[in-house]
Amino acid sequence: MSLSWPWALTALLVVPLLLAARWWLNRRRKRSAVTVSSVALIRAALPGRTSWRRRIPVALFLAGLVVLAAALARPQATVAVPSNNTSILLAIDVSGSMCNTDVPPNRLAVAVDAARNFVESQNDGTRIGLVAFSGIAGLLVPPTTDKDALLDAIATLKTARGTAIGQAILTSIDAIAESNPNVAATGVDLGDAPPEAGAGYEPDTIVVLTDGSNTTGVDPAEAAEQAAARRLRVFTIGFGTTEPGQMICTPDQVSGDSAFGGGGFGRPGGGLRGGGGNREIDEAALNQVADTTGGRYFRAEDADQLADVLGDLPKEIGLHEEEAEVTVWFVLVAVLLAFSGVGLSLWWNRGPAPRQRPARG
Repeated sequence: MSLSWPWALTALLVVPLLLAARWWLNRRRKRSAVTVSSVALIRAALPGRTSWRRRIPVALFLAGLVVLAAALARPQATVAVPSNNTSILLAIDVSGSMCNTDVPPNRLAVAVDAARNFVESQNDGTRIGLVAFSGIAGLLVPPTTDKDALLDAIATLKTARGTAIGQAILTSIDAIAESNPNVAATGVDLGDAPPEAGAGYEPDTIVVLTDGSNTTGVDPAEAAEQAAARRLRVFTIGFGTTEPGQMICTPDQVSGDSAFGGGGFGRPGGGLRGGGGNREIDEAALNQVADTTGGRYFRAEDADQLADVLGDLPKEIGLHEEEAEVTVWFVLVAVLLAFSGVGLSLWWNRGPAPRQRPARG
């Protein structure tokens, strides 16, 4: 919460001034009181009112004045609003462990299907980019509204050695910088100045889907700091179970060249079978990346959970923070409080209903 006109809070002085005036008037009444022979007769003549009935209307009216004085300062709140120019960079892990069959038929096949469904479900105006990473990261499709190009690229994903999560984040940042002039590329020195306070996030978002931990390249925590400095959120998804099975990939899922990190994973032209290896998800690192950038970490252990995660992401990705003036809400609350106080006072102070005289015959 911030205030556009903080000096307007001086209007709050009206409240203590009114309280002082009320105290002074009550004191004058006591000095000019008339002496009577029987106080009991006066009490019997006055309408019965408990102390809380006298104080509640005054408290409500004064509270209304306080809120109205705060409204004069034009308060602003950081709210999540929908964005019409969102770019989503989908970074998919294609390391060799994606051949694991704990999620049948294997993790890569399920991830490809989920990514395809995610692209097809987006609005036609949503720009999506695709980054694939194993030992290195590569931009396969820059942010675009061409769903056919994205679907074709997703269908060609192949596994290779290594997992470069940090490099995938940096590659995604550079892809966003190409289309958003407010985002600096990773090679640009931003200095030591922190992000502008209250500036909120850029509408562009990075989604990282991985089944393992960073094994090469830039540390994910350092890459997350680069994203945070550019006000880019990173949502991370840990995919796979805690009980990995055999690694089996079909021939078209195995890379036969060095496009993604120093040689193909498996033999060219053949499938891959094997087991072994520690393929645990580094949830601590993925949580740290999400927390640093203002995103969220999700865990998906099967095809249905992954589909649910990607299906729910647009609800958060499509929102970004902005400073919105909330003066009108303060005014409405102030009017409600003030009128409630006046209304209760009039209701409780109303006189007894007039008695009807009997008709004369």
